[in-house]
Formats: sequence, C-alpha cells, structure tokens
Amino acid sequence: MEQLLDIDSLKASAISILDKLIGWLSSPQFYAQIGAIILALLIAHFAARTLKKKVDWFSVAPKEDVRFYKIKNYIFAASDLLFPALCYILLGIGAAIVLNAVGANWLVLIARGVSIIYLLYKAINRFIPNPMLRTALIYVGIPIATLSVFNYLDTTIQLLDNASLQAGNIRISAYFLIKAAIAGAFFFWLGSASNKSGQKAIRKQDALDRPTQELLAKLFQIVIFSTIFILLMQVLGLDLTALAVLGGAIGVGIGFGLQQIASNFISGIILLIERTLTVGDYIEMSSGKAGILKELNMRSATLETFDGKEIMVPNEKFITDTFVNWTRDDPRQRYEVNFSVSYDTDIEKIPDLICAAISKHKSVLSKPEVPDCELRGFGESGVNFGVEFWIKGIDDGKNKISSDVLMIIWRTLKDNNISIPFPQREVRIIGENSVMSIKKKGALETSKGRK
Repeated sequence: MEQLLDIDSLKASAISILDKLIGWLSSPQFYAQIGAIILALLIAHFAARTLKKKVDWFSVAPKEDVRFYKIKNYIFAASDLLFPALCYILLGIGAAIVLNAVGANWLVLIARGVSIIYLLYKAINRFIPNPMLRTALIYVGIPIATLSVFNYLDTTIQLLDNASLQAGNIRISAYFLIKAAIAGAFFFWLGSASNKSGQKAIRKQDALDRPTQELLAKLFQIVIFSTIFILLMQVLGLDLTALAVLGGAIGVGIGFGLQQIASNFISGIILLIERTLTVGDYIEMSSGKAGILKELNMRSATLETFDGKEIMVPNEKFITDTFVNWTRDDPRQRYEVNFSVSYDTDIEKIPDLICAAISKHKSVLSKPEVPDCELRGFGESGVNFGVEFWIKGIDDGKNKISSDVLMIIWRTLKDNNISIPFPQREVRIIGENSVMSIKKKGALETSKGRK
C-alpha cells in the first residue's frame, strides 16, 4: 500500500513539473529571451565577418619586417576572438533590454555565461603555445571559470571541503587534495621552466669558464626548487614549523634507505666544486664504458657514446671508482697506427716518407710533437713500423683520424713502389719417390712412398 502511495506521489510530482515546463516554454518571456539570444548571435556573426573583411589587421598576417609587427601580430591572432567577444557584449545589452520588456532575463544571462566560457577557450587555444599549460587551463581553468560564472564555485568548494577524513589533528579533505594537485602541478611546471631558462642564461655567460657555469647552474636549480617547495607549502596552508618532524623522519630515511641518493647528491656537489669533471670531457670508466660527458645532474651523470647511446653513471662512482678523463686539462691526444713493408725495401727512407705525408693532414698537430715513424721489429713476413701522431680530441666518432692516416700510408707506399707484405708459405718436396697428400685440415704433408 505504501509503495502505491509512493508511485502515485512520484507521478503527481512529475506531472506538476511537466505542466510548469510546458507553461514556461509557451510563455512570452521564453520566446522573448530566445529571440534576443538568436538576434545577438546573428549580429555578432555578421559583425565579426565584416570586421575581418574590412580591417586588414584582422584578415592579413603581418610580415616580420613591418613596423609594430608584434602589435599587429597580436591583433591578427585576436581575430578569432571577435565572434565570442561580440556575443558577450551583445548578450549583455540584450539581457538589459529583455529584463525591462518582459521582466525576465535569466536565459539570456546563461547564454552570456556560455559566451564568456567560449571566449576563454578560444583565447587559451590561440595565445598559450605551451601544450602542457594549455591542456591544464582547458581541463582545470575552464571548469573553475564555469563554476565562477554561474555562481556555483563557493558551493562546490564547500561540498568538496566537507568530504574529508580526519585522524587526530590531521584533516584531509577532497578540496585540499584537489588544491594540492593543481598547485603542485603548476609549481612543478613553473620550477621546471624557470630552471631551464636560468640554466640556459648562465651557460651563455662567456665570462665564466665551463666548470663555473655548471656549478652555478646546479646551485640555481637547488635554490629554484627549494623556493618552489616553500611556496607550495604556503599555498596549501601548511605550517613550516611542522616540517621539523618531517625533517627528522627524512634524516632517519637517509640513514637507512636513502643513503645512496644522498651519497650521489653530495658526490655531484663535490664534483662540481672540485671541477674534476666538465661537460664535454671524454670519460672512460674502470668498467670499460666510455663517452662524452653530456650532463652532470643531481643524482647521476650522462655519458654519450659515439654510437648514440647514453650511459647513466651514478655520481658516487666518480668518487669511489677509478676513471680516466681524457680531455680534462689538454684535449690533445697521441695515437699510433702500425704497418709493415717487405724485406726488399730500403727501410731507412720509410720514416721520412711517412712522416712528411702524415704531417699534411689538417687534423694532425705539429705540437707537442711532430709525427714520428719508428721501427717496431722484424716480423715473419715483413718489417714492422709504427707511426705516432697527435690530434686535438678523441680519435673516434666525427673525429676519426686513424682511417685517414692509414689511407695516407697506403697511398704513400704505393706511389713509391713499396709493397706491403702478406703471409706466404714455401713447400719443398724432397726425394725422387716422394708423395704429397692433403690432410683434412688443408695442410700439405710430404711423405716417402713405400717400395
């Protein structure tokens, strides 16, 4: 019986709401407001199209060499905002007129609120080039602006704040979590952008040497993120004095689980202060891994190999392990290539020929030593020589010199009719009745025939 009464009451309520809706849709106030909205949209559309046709600043993109290029470029970019801006203005005028005429304008005000949201959306897409910031403003800023335009922002904040959990003196609400996520993302983006711009500006200071630039860049990074952290705590309304307890917990964590992170961080600071490493140095680790130092970060260093790979090395390795810095103080390096000539060669003229030819290469240095060709020994097939030469940098990657030197040696020997030996074997058959047989391995075997 109670269920039937509930169903009847629901039907009665639905019928009452439907009757009110039909009455409202058939009222003069509704048609007057709909007419005002349509008229405002049509006027805004034709006015925006006319302005784009008549005013060159709205229709033609300016060239970079014209006067007031930046101003004209902003005006041209704002041409997409003409229609929503005119809608907002005309709907405001229409709301005042309809209110005086029929005594109601709430539908026009809703349309005006939608127009300002659309204007904000077009402005974000047009004037915010950063994709991350643009996405954040669209999915966070526009909903907040929508609630504010329709006067629901305070109510929504109150509802989110009431949805909370409390344990002792700690109270965490849905509003606090949302605010923390939005503020944290914003400050993280701001810190990253500021850090990149600041480090780029520091590295452009030619008056500072490279190690000083890297040291200042890392100190700037620490200051930036420390400041961002303090600002985030202030925005969230957290008491900084409470961080003393958190600092003690972090200290205990460092003593146990975070000691490697702390060790790498402190090692990075030591490396920057001592200037043992500089970006651009060629580093060879004790494990055999080697590459050009590309970055020296707070936790690790990046070595870029000549084949395009990147090796991440913890900063602690540069403190506790042995490594070779090939280019720290002097980028010049000495290398050697070997070759051989036949025994019928006048070997006394080889050093002068080879040294004169190699010295003509543009990358071979004359200091600290000119190229030197030395006799290395007498081999089974020929006389062995070695050529020592100095170059600036590492003999690999784009600065590959050994191949050029070998080609120069080849051409020089060929032009002077000097032959390069290759392994030869002489087989003699002894005895009149000897028989030659071939083993499975391909070696020649001579044996006497049986009588």
